[in-house]
Amino acid sequence: MPGKITLSVIKADVGGYVGHSDVHPTLLKKAEERLKAAKEEGLLIDYSRQKVGDDIALIMTHEQGTNSIDIHRFAWETFEACTEVAKELSQYGAGQDLLADSFSGNVKGMGPGCAEMEFEERKSEPVIVFLADKTEPGAWNFPLYKMFADPFNTIGLVIDPNMHGGFVFEVHDLIEEKRIFFNSPEELYDMLIFVGAPSRYVIKNVFRKSDNVQAAATSTQKLFFIAERYVGKDDPVMIVRSQSGLPAVGEVLEPFSFPHAVAGWMRGSHHGPLMPVSVAQDTPTRFDGPPRVVGLGYQISKGKLIGPRDMLGDISYDNARQVALNAADYLRTHGPFEPHRLPLDEMEYTTMPDVMKKLAPRFESTKVTK
Repeated sequence: MPGKITLSVIKADVGGYVGHSDVHPTLLKKAEERLKAAKEEGLLIDYSRQKVGDDIALIMTHEQGTNSIDIHRFAWETFEACTEVAKELSQYGAGQDLLADSFSGNVKGMGPGCAEMEFEERKSEPVIVFLADKTEPGAWNFPLYKMFADPFNTIGLVIDPNMHGGFVFEVHDLIEEKRIFFNSPEELYDMLIFVGAPSRYVIKNVFRKSDNVQAAATSTQKLFFIAERYVGKDDPVMIVRSQSGLPAVGEVLEPFSFPHAVAGWMRGSHHGPLMPVSVAQDTPTRFDGPPRVVGLGYQISKGKLIGPRDMLGDISYDNARQVALNAADYLRTHGPFEPHRLPLDEMEYTTMPDVMKKLAPRFESTKVTK
């Protein structure tokens, strides 16, 4: 059994079938072939090739640690190989999440979404990997707050002595590229000022305060900040460990019983409900949406990924799906008007700046002169 293991989840859109709705089976086969070879060669302990919408997710266990050049290069080259298949099949947006011509040591900042965590395996290690499509990294702020800071969601914060001391949230400012750590519960109100603005402030990691055990990790990159233009959604990933002094599986899943509003949807420029779905319902088509999330449950044993179980396909999420569909109807009726369309300060990477520049000479002053 390995000492510390690393769980890496790296996801990218390298070609849609049809449009932005799904991944062609041939691309998935290529990813599977490369993952299998990497395991046989000893780079990986185990892997699970998954998808959501038009994104391919590489879920990998290994002993290379986080930010491993070898692991990240493998993921990048896998997405490159899948891109070549996508081009052969004329898939939509082939290679759109690969924002560089060549690998430069780490996939972070190069397009793919990446969440990683290194830890010592417990006697029983339940982990849930969440994959979202047609939304942004800040989509995880609400559920992470509920899981690790809200006793109405997580009763373990009240009655489990191993959780009662609270958690530490690492929050990143995506615009100024800096971070801050908040202690919960004592700094909760301060933290909510920031994480309540998920288009800019994103929860990156969560740690148990008593011993600094890592409980959650997310991807944080926003593609339009990287590319300086609209290139698609950001489609984030999240890893959450559960049980034994961490939120129970049911407490980890409970936040998704409410389909909270997130940014993304069509052309990454609209608000919509984050709908929890089964893996069989992960293909968004209505207005390229609505945004959706799947939950993949694994028991990790000696680095092996036992699973996945489809955690959000349960019938108990049917009401959440209906609420999401009702909310989608309501928001879609607004068309190009806010709050369905994102506010102007988040439309910087669409045609808005070009339109403003073109029309600038036609704006006349309305200032009152005395």
